[in-house]
Amino acid sequence: MHTDLWNFALKLYARPGAEAACLQWQARGGDVCLLLCGVWLGARGIGANEQRVEQLKELAEAWQTEVVKPLRALRQSWRDEATKDAQLAVLREQVKGLELTAERILLERLETACKDWAATPEAEVDWIGWLAPEGAGAHHDALQRLRAVMLTTQDAEDGV
Repeated sequence: MHTDLWNFALKLYARPGAEAACLQWQARGGDVCLLLCGVWLGARGIGANEQRVEQLKELAEAWQTEVVKPLRALRQSWRDEATKDAQLAVLREQVKGLELTAERILLERLETACKDWAATPEAEVDWIGWLAPEGAGAHHDALQRLRAVMLTTQDAEDGV
């Protein structure tokens, strides 16, 4: 049984190797929410194509630029100082919570955007290849790890 994108993302992100690979993806300029959506779509047998990828990228880019990235930048800028200031550490955790909420909203928006896309068994479902950031290279270590984690998505779907 297929779950909603948010719960799928939580299960997938908790799988061994997924967090590190996602952080590498992000460090190379990739959008983790978009990636998680792509893996979810692939697990559901929904094919990737240029039109779908562009639609999702456009939706994600605006939200990331206006909401998620400013929250992340603020949280990261307080990292060192928060270790010395307990009140700032509390504020930093609150910003982290807002960042996570913003990412959840983005995942909900991405799910809504593709809710009517039907599965097609013969379709190209390598969303990772379609969503890879410019210059990441098809064989980059993070991409290979993500593909390996993606192979376990059916287990994540089934709650194994």
